[in-house]
Amino acid sequence: MSPDPRAAARAIDAIRRGWPIAVGSLTLLAVETADGEAIAAIGGAGDVLISSGRAATLKLANQLEAADPDAPVLVEAAPWLDADAARALADPALDLATPLKGPYRAIALSAPDDAAAALRLARIAGLLPAFFIGTGGAEATIAPGDVDAHQASGTLRIATRARLPVAGAEDAEIVAFRAPDSGDEHVALLIGQPDGRPPLVRLHSECLTGDVLGSLKCDCGPQLHAAIDAIRQNGWGILLYLRQEGRGIGLVNKLRAYRLQDQGYDTVDANTRLGFAVDARDFGVAARMLSLLGQERVRLLTNNPAKVAGLAAAGIDVVERVPHALPANPHNERYLATKRDRTGHQL
Repeated sequence: MSPDPRAAARAIDAIRRGWPIAVGSLTLLAVETADGEAIAAIGGAGDVLISSGRAATLKLANQLEAADPDAPVLVEAAPWLDADAARALADPALDLATPLKGPYRAIALSAPDDAAAALRLARIAGLLPAFFIGTGGAEATIAPGDVDAHQASGTLRIATRARLPVAGAEDAEIVAFRAPDSGDEHVALLIGQPDGRPPLVRLHSECLTGDVLGSLKCDCGPQLHAAIDAIRQNGWGILLYLRQEGRGIGLVNKLRAYRLQDQGYDTVDANTRLGFAVDARDFGVAARMLSLLGQERVRLLTNNPAKVAGLAAAGIDVVERVPHALPANPHNERYLATKRDRTGHQL
């Protein structure tokens, strides 16, 4: 049976509302949105599912059932593991406020594939990757394969397009893309006219704090405007604005990572302590957008080799990588150093 991308949309809505769902053989309730009534409905506060990254920060990785660094981890229920304790278990930003946790014990997980799919679903929903395991009915049911189908790029289509003069590129055209099963609407800004050369392309992931509010913690806002300027000077190119906030973990979880950075962690460690991948973005979405625009060969404006590899894996020929570097400020020096030293960004 083929995956049903609509199932993920229903499950995301349910866990955001604090309702139980079934992922494969598991009945689950998101820790972040659970309340007393919902916990009672699944048979009480039972075992808690967390990510391997979070388990490592809780010093569970030395326990046999949590030894696999890529596997989800099941924490055994305990009398003190109520809704508040589970939230402290799930959210590392609360570690300083609740330093004494446990003792906790990792136990065998009967359905690791179902559990891993549930953790991926939490990321897509923008929630902490942590669930109570329960019994009883569920408001939505989803198969593990349906989770990944929700973000598959193949259903992305052009929704509309219009002329949009912007600062630095008065002859620009904006093209909106969306998929029927996802609320994310990506856009492309086409600057200049095709001239036979591969376009200069910038993949820019949404950053509300940097793009709109002028945050100095990152270089996203300046990179966005510098990319528009570079494409305009090149004569022709495309800016892809991808709705993948926080490298794919969502705005709220990105702000949780900021809180961890205030405690001394860099961007890589903050993401992994929250239980997410260092970079959860899907650059296949960008490749699909380029294909729909008729552009299979591009010059890519980036310092990130992962973007080059992501486009290449999805069938886009990157004929040249064009560096895109801007000066640091006192607030983002460490952030830029981390990108260089820990995530392979090049100049």
